Amino acid sequence: MKARLLLDNGMIFEGENFGADGTAFGEICFNTSMAGYQEILTDPSYAKQVIVMTYPEIGNYGINKDDFESSRVSATGLVVKNYSENESHYKSYIKLKDYLKQQNVIGISKIDTRRLTTVIRESGAMNCVITTDELTDEIKEKLKNFSIDKNITKLVSRTTAEVIKPLQEKSNGLKIAVIDCGIKKSIIDCFKNRGCELTIFPADVKSGELLTFDAVLISNGPGDPQDATETIKTTKELIGKTPIYGICLGYQILCIALGGKTYKLKYGHRGGNHPVINKQTGKVFMTSQNHGYAADAKSLPDNVTITYTNLNDETLEGFSCKPLKIDAVQFHPEAAPGPYDAQIIFDGWIEEMLERKSNIVDRLRKIFVKRG
Repeated sequence: MKARLLLDNGMIFEGENFGADGTAFGEICFNTSMAGYQEILTDPSYAKQVIVMTYPEIGNYGINKDDFESSRVSATGLVVKNYSENESHYKSYIKLKDYLKQQNVIGISKIDTRRLTTVIRESGAMNCVITTDELTDEIKEKLKNFSIDKNITKLVSRTTAEVIKPLQEKSNGLKIAVIDCGIKKSIIDCFKNRGCELTIFPADVKSGELLTFDAVLISNGPGDPQDATETIKTTKELIGKTPIYGICLGYQILCIALGGKTYKLKYGHRGGNHPVINKQTGKVFMTSQNHGYAADAKSLPDNVTITYTNLNDETLEGFSCKPLKIDAVQFHPEAAPGPYDAQIIFDGWIEEMLERKSNIVDRLRKIFVKRG
C-alpha cells in the first residue's frame, strides 16, 4: 500500500506502508542511531513525533521482549529507507511491521531518508502528516492547524505512584522519589540494579510528598520544558530542601526552576553517537541523546557550575549547583540505545547520596549521644 509524508513546508515524500493504516500528525525529527529502533519507538520522549531513521536498514532484528522502554509506542510514525521483512535474531518474537500494526503506528519505507534528513537540517524542525490515504485538502488544513499539546508530559506520565524495589542482596538503603515526565525503563533499571528503591510519582506530584526521600530525580520526557508548569512549580519548591537530579527534560526543568532559560534547537540532538566533554576532567563520553530543546548556559545563576558541553555544537549538556545539591545532564546516561560510557554518572550520583545520608546519620547520632 502506498503511503505519503507531507511536510509543513509543502514537500511530499511517497513510499510504501509497512505499519498501521490511517493518518497521523506530529513533529518530524531524525535519529542517527545505527541500532535500537525498538528502544527509540517506545521512548516516551518521542510522544507526538514522526521519527526518521537515518540508518538505511530497519527491522532486520525484529522486536524482542527485553528492550521496551515503556508499554507502548509514543511516536506517531516511523520513516525508513529499507524495511527488512526477514528479521533474524534469536530474541525476536514479532516482526516490526506487525508490532507497529498492534500499536496503531504508521510506518513508511522506500523513502530517500538522506534527502529528507538534509531537508530537516536545512529547514529545521517542522510539523508533518503521515498517511496511507490520499492527501486531501482537509488533511492539509489539519496540518496547518496542528500543534503539540502543552500538557504532553501528562500523556506519558503514570497516574498513580509506584514503588520499585531493588533485589534484597543489592539494596543500599537509598530511597529516591522520581517525578515521571516520561521516564524510560532503562533509567529505572540503572538505579534499581545499583540497589536503590524508587517511588515513581506522576508529573503533577506536589512537593510536600517528596521531602521524606533521600533525593528526587526528575526524568526525561517530551515537549517544550516551559510547558511543564506543574513540575517546574514543584521543583522550585524543592530547591534547597532536598538533593535533586535531572535527566533530559528534568535537566531543562531544573534550568528553568533555577531562573535560567531554554530554547528550541534547529533540529535537535537524537542519536547514540553524540560526544560530550566533562569540563572538570577533560574526559569525553559518547552519549545517547533525544531532545529538541537546550539550556542557555549564560542565563544560569553564578552559583551553577558547567559540567558538560557538546563537542559538536558546544551546547550545554550538564550543570551542577553544589550549594543547593543539584546535578543534571541533558543526555541519557543509561544508554538505551547507545554506548555505556556515561553510566558512571549514576555511580557518582549514588555515591553522593550515600555519603550525604551517612553524614546525616552521623550528625543525628552525635546529637542523641550529647542529649543522652
